[in-house]
Amino acid sequence: MSTPSLANYIIKRPWLRRWMQPLSEWYKDAAGYRKLGLRADDLIPEESETVLLALKRLPPKEAYDRVFRLRRAFQCSLAHQLLPKNEHTRPEDDRLYLSPIIKEIEAEKQEREDLEVMTVKKKK
Repeated sequence: MSTPSLANYIIKRPWLRRWMQPLSEWYKDAAGYRKLGLRADDLIPEESETVLLALKRLPPKEAYDRVFRLRRAFQCSLAHQLLPKNEHTRPEDDRLYLSPIIKEIEAEKQEREDLEVMTVKKKK
């Protein structure tokens, strides 16, 4: 998840954020994952240990829903069909559920590394 991003730069500048928001919404819609019933965090690859740990920390209901969405999208992909319009993921339902946990785990790892490197010096 630690990839370079311009998001913080854009968010800090309201005029740039207003200009980029419609472009962002268009891109999310054009990506097509919502038409398969997926959320943005469903697209995060499960290859890193950080993501696997985050998946283990998900509440059971959220984990079940994620597996259901992935299986349903896979079935749609095999059938070369999209979900009916009423089953598409709405923009207001497309919230981040895995990214905050991943950021928390990365912060914990960074803190652990900082503490391991720390040296304690005796006062004389």
